[in-house]
Parts: sequence; structure tokens; C-alpha cells
Amino acid sequence: MGAFRDVRVLAEAGLAVALAFVLGLIKVFQMPFGGSISLEMIPLILLALRRGPWVGMVAGAVYGLLDLAVEPYVVHPVQLLFDYPLAFGALGVAGFFAPTARGAVAGTVAAVLTRFVCHFISGVAFFASYAPEGWNPYFYSAAYNAAYLAPSMIVALVLVLALLRALEGVGRGGRPGFV
Repeated sequence: MGAFRDVRVLAEAGLAVALAFVLGLIKVFQMPFGGSISLEMIPLILLALRRGPWVGMVAGAVYGLLDLAVEPYVVHPVQLLFDYPLAFGALGVAGFFAPTARGAVAGTVAAVLTRFVCHFISGVAFFASYAPEGWNPYFYSAAYNAAYLAPSMIVALVLVLALLRALEGVGRGGRPGFV
């Protein structure tokens, strides 16, 4: 929690959450039982790359709770945890990687895959009954969540790399090596 004692970090995290919230309202595609293709992950991934995993995870969890407040789809309290604060908090995993182009690619992929695991577990445990007749619940959960997270990850990769290049030399108050 020491990172949040710095007003700049707190302000940056608040701005990232607010931007993620606005971007999350703009959906390219909405899945029937939750999940969408949008740009909400980008500011949270950039924050994690800039400020580290702890700040990224906390900001992601806060965003997840905001998303829950606006568009709740809850069938069980444990599902709520996996699909909202844990899934979006998982985006902070990007902060474990170096804030370079190569690190941003690896961090973005790792963050989205970790988010996928959270949604996958929720899908298997709580949404297996939604699977079409004869479908394995594991396959259904993987296919359902990959249908929106894979395109979202590709868009995030392109935009995170573009933004890293655009931000070279700007705001060097973050972690060493942040471009």
C-alpha cells in the first residue's frame, strides 16, 4: 500500500480507472452472458507497466467493482469475485514485466491470460448449465471467454505498443525503464 501514499500514483491510478470505465462503456461486441470486446484493459495494463503489479492489481480490482456496479451479472458471490475484482485485478500481472516493447507484449499477454483463467474458472463452476447440449463445460467456458478476450487482447497489444511509442520520454515518474 506504500505506493498509494504518493499523490501522483494515486492520481494516475484514479485516472486509469476512470479511463477504463469510460472505455468499458464503448463496446464493439457484447456477449450474451457477460463479456465484451472493448478498450477497457489498455489504461490498466499501461498503469501496471508504469507503476508495477501492486498498483495495477489494486486499480484493476477497483475497476472490476465499478464494472460490477454498472453492469452486474451475478449468479453466486464467488462468481462475483472471479468475474469482477479478481479478473480485472489480474491485469496488474503486466506490472511484473519490464516496461519495454518486449515486456509490454509479454505483460499484456500474461495479464489477459490471467484474466481469462479467472473467467474460465467462473464459467466452469457457475455457467456450465448455459453450455449447448452435449458440450463439455470446460470447452464451453474456454470458447465463450476466448471469443471476446482473444480479440480484446490483440487490440490491446497493438494499442499498448503504439501508446508506449507515443509516450516515449513523457512522464518519467514511473518505474525505471518506462518509455
